[in-house]
Amino acid sequence: MSVSVQKVTEPVLIGEGPHWDEQTQALYFVSIDEKTIHKYVPETGLHTKTTLHGRVSFIISVEGASDHFVVGLERHFVIIKWDGGDGSEVEIIKELAEVDIETPANRLNDGKVDPKGRLFAGTMGQMAPTGEFEKEKGSLYRLDDRGCVKICDKINVSNGLAWDMKEKAFYYIDSIDYKIRRYDYDVETGDISNKSYVYDFKKNEVNGGPDGMTIDTEGNLWVAIFYGSCVLKVDPRRGIILDKVDIPAKQITSVTFGGRNLDTLFVTTASLNIGEEQKPPCGAIFMVTGLGVKGHPNVKFKLPAN
Repeated sequence: MSVSVQKVTEPVLIGEGPHWDEQTQALYFVSIDEKTIHKYVPETGLHTKTTLHGRVSFIISVEGASDHFVVGLERHFVIIKWDGGDGSEVEIIKELAEVDIETPANRLNDGKVDPKGRLFAGTMGQMAPTGEFEKEKGSLYRLDDRGCVKICDKINVSNGLAWDMKEKAFYYIDSIDYKIRRYDYDVETGDISNKSYVYDFKKNEVNGGPDGMTIDTEGNLWVAIFYGSCVLKVDPRRGIILDKVDIPAKQITSVTFGGRNLDTLFVTTASLNIGEEQKPPCGAIFMVTGLGVKGHPNVKFKLPAN
């Protein structure tokens, strides 16, 4: 089967945080600066959205609670209720935590749930109109029954996260590092240790920078390349690129597997004018089929007991 790349939604400004919900067979994502959350149903082509009161960085289903989601809202982890309707009202159920209180200009960025239902999400400093970011202003947090814990500091732009249960590994991207980090991962506690690097994008002369990522069932990483017009398939054990999927947009922001067989790669993109206008289809969501691989189910967030 040949690889097919198809645009499936209209453009947004900063598409991010794709999350596939198996129960509803829908893709949820956000547009950060437009303060919107989105739902796309591939079987019907229906794309709905609604607006929140702040910049929203991710949206993830909550375990055992229909229409409930955990979102990153500015610097807050918040539980919301949304029925998925176009323009329908969002109910704020509960605020779980506020982070980076000492740096109020920061905001949350990429967030994802680990195999045990814990939320991992990081922050970043402000971006200048030229596209440059404040250095080392962000952190990476874990939110679970033990509370909200800072597990990494001096982060530039917190981005892609992925776990490999077989390798007992946690992979993580700070975009301005231009590298993929690997940590030893304790599945029982969610603790990470022993940082190393498994791929260096600058050293390998990759155009653009790493953004969001996901992992397939063979343990290979799929990495969105911002300003690279592509998604790269990386083998983290050997530190090599295995494949490249070209996307007709420059600013590729994140990826996740979905579809009934978890063999469709959904790709979010942005249309930011950083000295250069990004015309449609930039900013759209793309659906990639025919890759011959499958992903893991996106895990729902397990609400902390306390």
